[in-house]
Amino acid sequence: HGLDPTQPVGLDKQTSNPQNDAPSRAFTDSNGQPGQRDVSYGRSGRVNSSCSPSWLSGQLEAVKMLGRAAPGVCQVVALANQQQNRNMATLKAISIRLKSVKNIQKITQSMKMVSAAKYTRAERDLKAARPYGEGAVQFYERAEVAPPEDDPKQLYIAMTSDRGLCGAVHTGVSKVIRTRLAEPGAENIKVICVGDKSRGILQRLYGKHIISVCNEIGRLPPTFNDACKIASAILESGYEFASGKIIYNKFRSVVSYQQSDLPLYSQKAVESAPKLATYDSLDADVIQSYMEFSLASMLFYALKEGACSEQSSRMTAMDNASKNAGEMIDKLTLTFNRTRQAVITRELIEIISGAAALD
Repeated sequence: HGLDPTQPVGLDKQTSNPQNDAPSRAFTDSNGQPGQRDVSYGRSGRVNSSCSPSWLSGQLEAVKMLGRAAPGVCQVVALANQQQNRNMATLKAISIRLKSVKNIQKITQSMKMVSAAKYTRAERDLKAARPYGEGAVQFYERAEVAPPEDDPKQLYIAMTSDRGLCGAVHTGVSKVIRTRLAEPGAENIKVICVGDKSRGILQRLYGKHIISVCNEIGRLPPTFNDACKIASAILESGYEFASGKIIYNKFRSVVSYQQSDLPLYSQKAVESAPKLATYDSLDADVIQSYMEFSLASMLFYALKEGACSEQSSRMTAMDNASKNAGEMIDKLTLTFNRTRQAVITRELIEIISGAAALD
């Protein structure tokens, strides 16, 4: 406002010129006598007529000191603002992560309940399907069917599904086949993948051994019609095998299962069985019809065993996932509260320090 910091702001009548000095203005007191009033400019730029010259001198000295200390003060303020922004960003990230984990926990809990309901039905259906597979296996055992020694061609059928989030159900079946394909003589082995999960695991290293893939498995409870379609796809694949195995997961309890296999034989191997004569009136057409039906029966049994194992494993996996999500939520909540408390404490310290500096 045109003030000289080196000169006192309060001016008396002898040293001031009312025409040239803006802060000095003539006035008439209550007795009607002319006088002089000391004026100063406040923060808003308006004239403050109640300030004394000594107070104004002290304010000017404070302004000078603030000007000399301005770079350091600005740097401290900038660092404080940067730290505050960093803490706020951390709080936002923790809040987003906490919200996502809570949503995942809701999903896993829902999947656990759905799997529990499906497991009850799968276990009930498995009891009704066991005679199909066990009866076919007993026929091969009683007839003493053995693979021909002069034909080394084998067929492995991997019984999995298209759905995941069920632990090591699909990995275990694929591991058994992968181990067999890594042994000598694996060039005579072909694989048919029932379910997309086994294809995804075996495709990268042993894709040349895969001759067919059956999809849309596991979305609905398996039926005997599904097993018949898979059996037709195997018989129409054009691969003439002498023997083979159906690799599947055998259900044992709610928390356990194991990889097992069912035997496969060609019609030639069955016709040359030593004890086939115990069954009367078996000609070539009857044997062919039985081979097709037994293949569908064993596939149906393996599908039911795999479905029950898959649902129980998924139920266990989702239960563990829900527990892990709960532990993660507790840790993130504790971290969020600690960070927020640190931010509030820092802000209080800054406010108190600023108030102490003004005093």
